[in-house]
Amino acid sequence: MASEPDIVLSTLRDTDRDRYLACLLSPEEKRGALAALYAFNAEIARVRDVVHEALPGEIRLQWWRDLIEGAAHGDPGGNPVAAALLAAIEEHRLPRDTFLAMIDARIGDLYNDPFPTRNELEGYAGETASALIQLASLVLAPAEAAETAHAAGHGGVAQAIAGLLLLMPLHRRRGQLYIPLDILAATGLDRDAFLAGQERDRIAAAIDAFAGLGLEHLAKARAAGRVPKGLFPAYLPVSLAEPVLRDAGRHGAALLEKNEPPAQWRRQLRMVKAQFLQRF
Repeated sequence: MASEPDIVLSTLRDTDRDRYLACLLSPEEKRGALAALYAFNAEIARVRDVVHEALPGEIRLQWWRDLIEGAAHGDPGGNPVAAALLAAIEEHRLPRDTFLAMIDARIGDLYNDPFPTRNELEGYAGETASALIQLASLVLAPAEAAETAHAAGHGGVAQAIAGLLLLMPLHRRRGQLYIPLDILAATGLDRDAFLAGQERDRIAAAIDAFAGLGLEHLAKARAAGRVPKGLFPAYLPVSLAEPVLRDAGRHGAALLEKNEPPAQWRRQLRMVKAQFLQRF
């Protein structure tokens, strides 16, 4: 029978191939905890994909909240990811409030309400992608993690925006919009006009501005200083953001219909190169 760490890694391979590779590029003794973090993130990020209504999604997220808070009905039972997550939290003294904030941020994914401003979007990215980098940093090198909080914050926002650009066709089919309304307004659009997809030039300008916001945060993350070697594996997924952000500006409104990530081998090569150069 497969061991619990093997099951968690296998789950991660199926749900988040990029972070699975980031795990394999991390120190062997840290992989179990990192895999648990990343698999947990994948589970709460894909709730909208596996439910048809918001209420069942909220119930799923509440189960994870109860688990982390230690509620009686939150026992991990036969869930290897849940058991591994609790073990990682205890072993590495990870802040439970950060996990709870991640779960709360994902409630918004169950609905179609857009972010009014870029500040709200940045807050969402901070509580999801940025928080995940910081948690991984605490697993890898807790004494140094606080030194890179600035890089984690900006890097997570860049990574989140890149991910949202890749998912834009899916979100549009659902009636979801993650480009903040203040960015749309600056290009003369509102939510309905953007989702309708008719005003291609304005839509292209909005997408370019959204991608530009991601590049702005990526530049700030890099300017924050070199990430210590022991922490760098936590930043490997950030290395995949730049090609997506730059391609978005070139493709413009076509992203509404189709937006494919770079080939898997290219993403793997980019992460391996980032690990070798210690630059994301």
